[in-house]
Amino acid sequence: MEKANLLCNIAADLQQELVQIIVATPDLKIERIVSKGHQSPPDSWYDQVQNEWVLLVEGEARLQFPDHSLHLKTGDYVNIPAHQKHRVEWTSPDKETVWLAIYY
Repeated sequence: MEKANLLCNIAADLQQELVQIIVATPDLKIERIVSKGHQSPPDSWYDQVQNEWVLLVEGEARLQFPDHSLHLKTGDYVNIPAHQKHRVEWTSPDKETVWLAIYY
């Protein structure tokens, strides 16, 4: 068994968003996502079959839903029900945004 840290081993130059699966079972998936100015493509929406609980470990981001947006800061979390359309509208371009996403 090895110890790991969500805030370590982040490349200085994030050309693409980093998505790392931490745990995966048939009913559960936990990911670390690191963004830096990344966002969903215009008019592109996530519509997942699983619920998603997201914790913003570090940084800032804005999630967009069809009828509103949520501005998230360090420590904020949100539970997104299955099939709730959403997208990443904005992440801080100046600092890494570290997400912990749990799909269940």
